[in-house]
Amino acid sequence: MTNTHARNAPRGIVGMVHVGALPGTPRALLAPRELVAQAVHEARVLREAGFDAVMIENMHDRPYLGGDIGPEVTACMSAVAAGVRAAVADAPVGVQVLGGGAREAVAVAHAAGLDFVRAENFVFAHVADEGLMAEAAAGPLLRFRRSIGAERVLVLADIKKKHASHAITSDADIAAFARAAEFFLADGVIVTGTETGAAVDERELAAVRAATRLPVLTGSGADASGVARLLAVADAVIVGSWIKEGGRWENAVCPRRAGEFAQAARARAAGQAPGMDAVRAVMGSR
Repeated sequence: MTNTHARNAPRGIVGMVHVGALPGTPRALLAPRELVAQAVHEARVLREAGFDAVMIENMHDRPYLGGDIGPEVTACMSAVAAGVRAAVADAPVGVQVLGGGAREAVAVAHAAGLDFVRAENFVFAHVADEGLMAEAAAGPLLRFRRSIGAERVLVLADIKKKHASHAITSDADIAAFARAAEFFLADGVIVTGTETGAAVDERELAAVRAATRLPVLTGSGADASGVARLLAVADAVIVGSWIKEGGRWENAVCPRRAGEFAQAARARAAGQAPGMDAVRAVMGSR
């Protein structure tokens, strides 16, 4: 398989907005309009800091369901998505719905005009901390995307995802996961560490880079000191924990830390095409 990645390829950085706990979840406190306002504020902070794209995620909804996401979650995430889309109209915006809510995420993205979703269990079964995810999402998800006319929404697939055990697929290395995701028509793959805030194994990242022609992103553990090294291999870096106050995912986005991260990424990307326009070019806009 030919690897089309080049050292001069444009790169991008994606900042996470962890939406406050949604109605019906154990730690819910805020009304939907307050959740929207909070997410919009953090998205603007990220763009002002120099981030190329924004992704929203309902991480405060812990403990997560392993699918069967309620309509209240989908509805509120749609409201948040629409607010963020309007606030950062010049940047790509994505969404992930935890846990196992890939179809809900595609529906939210389609309704709100978002650009991409993050899918947890696109290929292969695994045991996540919310339970067994026994069915790969790719087949049902891409048929659903087609059925609602949402083909423009890119699907970025986690492979050997964090917060999960992969003992049942231990005979398939991460390169095999990447090849399977490409074969099953993912638009990009995401490499993570073992849990939120855990660094990516750079040997695994290199193996994925060599195994697929798809765009490769990292999805955990990035910090300002290491983002340049990641961007030497990956097409984009998703960051959440390090850019929050105190470096903790559950806190608000810190403008200073977000700016430091973006500056470090831009230093690596000097002379390359800026912004998520770069990642659009890598992924191919629909």
